[in-house]
Amino acid sequence: MRAHSGQDHRSGSRRNGRPRALPVLAAVAVGVLAAGALAQPAAFAAARPDSVQQGLNALVRADGIPGVLASVQDREGHTRTYTAGVGDLATGAAVPRNGQVRIGSNTKAFTAVAVLQLVGEGKIGLDDPVDTYLPGLVRGEGIDGRAIKVRHLLQHTSGLPDYLNDVPRPRPYDPRELLGFALRHEATSEPGKKWAYSNTNYVLAGLIVEKVTEHPLAEELERRVVRRAGLRHTYFPSPGETGIREPHPQGYDRESPGAPLTDVTEMDPSWAWAAGQMISTNSDLNTFYTALLSGRLLPDAQLAQMRTTVPAEYFGHGARYGLGLVSKPLSCGGVYWGHGGSFPGYETRGGVREDGRAAADIAVTIQPTDKAAMEHVEDVVDTALCR
Repeated sequence: MRAHSGQDHRSGSRRNGRPRALPVLAAVAVGVLAAGALAQPAAFAAARPDSVQQGLNALVRADGIPGVLASVQDREGHTRTYTAGVGDLATGAAVPRNGQVRIGSNTKAFTAVAVLQLVGEGKIGLDDPVDTYLPGLVRGEGIDGRAIKVRHLLQHTSGLPDYLNDVPRPRPYDPRELLGFALRHEATSEPGKKWAYSNTNYVLAGLIVEKVTEHPLAEELERRVVRRAGLRHTYFPSPGETGIREPHPQGYDRESPGAPLTDVTEMDPSWAWAAGQMISTNSDLNTFYTALLSGRLLPDAQLAQMRTTVPAEYFGHGARYGLGLVSKPLSCGGVYWGHGGSFPGYETRGGVREDGRAAADIAVTIQPTDKAAMEHVEDVVDTALCR
């Protein structure tokens, strides 16, 4: 089972998915799914294909991506949406513009925001041990919740092994059951000594949110992040909810290169929980990262902590990881901030340019197994942010 949460291509991906406030940011979002017809808003229908549309067309034509969606928002709030491919290989249905997709490890950024809001409220300490909130829960070979800090969880420096490789199949899972899979294995390093991507960190972060607030994580994310950011098409699926609520492209997977595509749109996503369970749209992800980076979701002190990074080449050359937030260099100079995510059937990439001139997010309806194809997806993000 694959899922990502980053730019390597998992949400918890099996391939191994958060200074001062910035000005209002422009945004771009792109999603990839199936081959077929192109669609654009009426205002842009007569224009020649621009560089973003050309990049999406190439993903379908040359890389065999089933389909693509994209949304681009400039600093004045003008939005342009794109599609390429088809939304359903069985029926040939069009790609729904701004359709919902499983956003994988972008969920980690939402979870990190909730934790950092609680830090700002004095209810969680970033440098408190995990045992402060979950006493005795985190114990294993080389693993001790008395030595692991909340900061280590959000920054993937805890040394906790990733539970994902032990999840046998999608079915309803309890978060503590997921943690149990991880605790079967020994620590990968001492806390604070090494960066290593692990979805287990965010399962624990979600459990801490629930313990401190005495509310389900889904309720806290809805109240603290989704509503506050003004997101209209973003939600945390209910227990046992296997479908996607609004118009969406079908998601596909294949067991190996060249194998037939399998429709994996419907599944219980609870195995990803706080690390990768959420569903959203390209435009909502633009809105979320724009609100986050412009200081509307966190106090300055907590946003500064979120943007304090360590090297994370796992996400690509020059990438750095903060607290649930990734920075990546741009070909035109500077960096952009986001996260990205993978979930069976869907891949998302993008973020907000630091200087406020643009933002981008990309989603695909298949997790590319070809490294070159994934690089081409990243190239479209760069094109959208740099043009």
